[in-house]
Amino acid sequence: MPLALLALAISAFGIGTTEFVMMGLLPNVADDLGTSVPTAGYLVSAYAIGVVIGAPLLTAIGSRVPRKRMLVLLMGLFTVGNLAAAIAPSYESLLVGRVLAGLPHGAFFGVGAVVAARLVTEDRRARAVATMFLGLTVANIVGVPAGTAVGQALGWRATFLIVTAIGLLSMAALAALVPDVPLEHRSGVRHEIRALRDRQVILGLLTAVLGFGGVFAVYSYLASIMTEVTGLAESSVTVVLALFGIGMTLGALVAGPLTDRALRPTLYGGLGALAAAMLVFHSVVEIKWAALTMVVLLGGLGFMTTTPLQMLIMQKAKQAPTLAAAGNQSAFNLANAGGAWLGGVAIAAGWGWTSPMLVGVVLALAGLGVAVLAGVLDRDASRSRSRIVARGLPRLKRARPAESVTG
Repeated sequence: MPLALLALAISAFGIGTTEFVMMGLLPNVADDLGTSVPTAGYLVSAYAIGVVIGAPLLTAIGSRVPRKRMLVLLMGLFTVGNLAAAIAPSYESLLVGRVLAGLPHGAFFGVGAVVAARLVTEDRRARAVATMFLGLTVANIVGVPAGTAVGQALGWRATFLIVTAIGLLSMAALAALVPDVPLEHRSGVRHEIRALRDRQVILGLLTAVLGFGGVFAVYSYLASIMTEVTGLAESSVTVVLALFGIGMTLGALVAGPLTDRALRPTLYGGLGALAAAMLVFHSVVEIKWAALTMVVLLGGLGFMTTTPLQMLIMQKAKQAPTLAAAGNQSAFNLANAGGAWLGGVAIAAGWGWTSPMLVGVVLALAGLGVAVLAGVLDRDASRSRSRIVARGLPRLKRARPAESVTG
């Protein structure tokens, strides 16, 4: 694997850290800025809003910017957003900083996935993309727990100053290690937008929203589930989140090679196993060792869906994969918000702390249904094209002798 993937992984590490570390710092932020924890929780949503808005907008604006320069510029905006968060004098200004930090998220992973895939041979593209995403998963093992610990010891502003430094390091690594990657043929805003109209791209994005929504329906309330139902101490929450991150990393390592071998079967298997795992989790949640094992498995199976979905959408977008790949990141963040909301609705309805797991099962199965439908439609379309080509072959064969005579 090229060394340039290290630069992409470092950037992904910084992005993953700043995305999830706020969840552990909400009490500190609320106390410092004189607001409530639920109000401070909007800072998590602010980042997701930035991702959803920024992914298509910045990708479209930068559609003709050289890929390497675009990556550096996006990490520059990410760095500015985190610096603004670190020095924010009020809750409102911190909210703005979080939106700024989220804006480049989707565009970076969209452009980065295209660059990573073009750095290697075709049979290793999924592994290259998965390597970049490893930075995101390692952030949940190291970055988020460490950032939470630093924020609790030195203040939440120190955490965002460290992330700012990671952003500067990422910019230097991208500038030094990533080669110049030429733009795709016919690259432009209109061409990129047309790629989003493809039926397979739309179904792929819907699969991401539903399938990954199941993961976040559980992950958003994982700390409460493990303390209120499993019976773990609150001090163990950091360990639980780290276990989830370990699972994500293992899932990314496995998903790359499997996706290169069989893309759709990997997607189907990941979503089906995810639904089954959440159902089992619901049954064994009161058994500590079993619950902790399922946390790792949930993280692994959840992240096994990201690589095949990213590669599928990039393939179906054909010559304009960047906006589609960035749109996939928006879909994942919609899954984040939607899954958390539906899980909260189930809890508020009085169904108990474990009810988000059942919500997750339904969402994962819905995502699997959409994925299978997309596969069937794609296979039927391929057969139709094969029939058209087969019918045209005899005519071509008859035409060749006449052409040679006239020649």
